[in-house]
Amino acid sequence: MRARTTPQPAAQDPDAEGPPPRRRRRRLTWALALAAAVALVVVAVFSFTPWPAAMIVRAVFEKNGAETVAEMQRHVPDTPVRAELGVPYGSGGDDTTLDLFTTAAAGESRPVVVWIHGGAWVSGSSANVDPYLRILADSGYTAIGLNYSLGPEQVYPTAVRQLNDALGYIDANADDLAADADRIVLAGDSAGAQLASQLAALTTNADYAELLDITPALRASQLAGVVLNCGIYDVRSMDDLNGLIGWGFGSSLWAYTGTKDWSVESAGATMSTIDFVASGFPPTFISGGNGDGLTWLQGIPMAQRLRQLDVDVTTLFWPADHKPALPHEYQFHLDRPEAQQALAETLTFLAKVAPLPAE
Repeated sequence: MRARTTPQPAAQDPDAEGPPPRRRRRRLTWALALAAAVALVVVAVFSFTPWPAAMIVRAVFEKNGAETVAEMQRHVPDTPVRAELGVPYGSGGDDTTLDLFTTAAAGESRPVVVWIHGGAWVSGSSANVDPYLRILADSGYTAIGLNYSLGPEQVYPTAVRQLNDALGYIDANADDLAADADRIVLAGDSAGAQLASQLAALTTNADYAELLDITPALRASQLAGVVLNCGIYDVRSMDDLNGLIGWGFGSSLWAYTGTKDWSVESAGATMSTIDFVASGFPPTFISGGNGDGLTWLQGIPMAQRLRQLDVDVTTLFWPADHKPALPHEYQFHLDRPEAQQALAETLTFLAKVAPLPAE
């Protein structure tokens, strides 16, 4: 007789069906714990410093800025223009330089448009508006784009002081710059419009200049006008924004002001030029696209405030249902007829407040 044997279960290949359920649960627990730890570190970093968020905002703005420059470049005339790039106006290196464009002959002066670029106070440079300034120069103006220190590398009010110094440099070197220093138009887009409005306010409101502890580089009579495109003039109201836009602006203002509580501290108050414009504010052209929330929150209220002060205001706003909806910085998208209209109306405004010399 054969001995009866007890069947043995087949040996299991440990890799055939994966780890046992208990081991899988342990691995999943460790993975979730690691993910949670990483998330906590990321949240902590974003909570204690504005740098990571500011770099994200900067990258987005730089990409959009490069695309917009390429679009504007298609509309720059072939007219020869005297161009001087990176001219130092201060001792802050690249931060304190200007770009000059003019068709003026040697010894000739022209009304000057001084443009402050945007970029949420944390990005951008004068190069972002150079094509637009070449167009203004082709129209007969001396056009100057200003650079200034950005956040978080430098904090408010460093940029305001630098830009005020730039105006002093233009005034002192007007002959070399082909600039009529008695007919200066301050202009800006987005954050640059906020800065342009701030410079105009401190130049025309002695109490505000004293509050900022900045001595204006220009006399009020030297400001012929102001051009404000898609700007922010009630900075504290930006704290009410939600979602991605609110996060972006909040992060940028934290980086620029150096304080997370910018909306309730002096920076948010003194940057809100809607509260400091006075009756001596220069004639103003102000515009914004209907698809840009800043138009309704900032641009239109600023225009209304200026009119209350009997300031000469020219506006270019679009109906809410205008199609296509015009985005932030629409005036630089010169492939669009609305941007061409904004350019034409800007030139009409310039001709009114700072007429060119007769041929």
